[in-house]
Amino acid sequence: MSMPGWVVESGQDEGVPNVILFDLDDTLFAHREAVNAGALSVLRQLDVPPSTELEDAEVARWTELEELHYTRYLTGDLDYLGQRRARARDFLAPYGVEFVTDAEAETWFEHYLGHYRDAWDVYPDTMSVLGALADRRLGIITNGELDFQLAKIAATGLAPLFEHVIASGEFGFTKPDARIFHAACAAFGVTPSDAVYIGDRLHTDAIGATNAGLRGIWIDRLGATPADLAEAEASGVSVITSLAELPALLV
Repeated sequence: MSMPGWVVESGQDEGVPNVILFDLDDTLFAHREAVNAGALSVLRQLDVPPSTELEDAEVARWTELEELHYTRYLTGDLDYLGQRRARARDFLAPYGVEFVTDAEAETWFEHYLGHYRDAWDVYPDTMSVLGALADRRLGIITNGELDFQLAKIAATGLAPLFEHVIASGEFGFTKPDARIFHAACAAFGVTPSDAVYIGDRLHTDAIGATNAGLRGIWIDRLGATPADLAEAEASGVSVITSLAELPALLV
């Protein structure tokens, strides 16, 4: 989908990439921090004794359920609302909460989403780096539903900076499928070799983009294992720990 905004004609030297594509969640947008805040808010509304240890464990469990059921959605095992209902049911089951109807599970999840939305923000390094790349053409490739992702982009002030947003929910294929990367390149009218893609997941984002013919860059905000770093190197993937390191790579 095209986003409102500007397009700057390339003034770069030959060989310098002019199309820079980004993942959204946990790359530009602080998704994990918002998820944690939302989970903590709903947890504190349950009738459980306050405990930092319990809260940390339950926030981690919510994250695991998100990963499990959202992956099931991406692979077609669940639809979009189905993965939300599954997360709600699994999270509350240990507390003896059961939803008789799907509508009840969806209502509870909307309650969680209210707290999640209240915590929406970009990372501290996001806006300054996007400003430093103002002479490039910028886009987003995201696994998710287009309307939900566009809401994040608009709410955090990112919308004017991006020419195209490609979302798997609208496109029909998810990263790391090469087709979604190629669709983004086609939207910009460039070949994959003329584009760069930056994302927080080594396989889904960086290696997926590299295998599709783009230059893949992995932003490792959490601290990689030696095995992951070795795999990134073997795959030809550059690794950064902050977006502030990105402009120096794009020369």
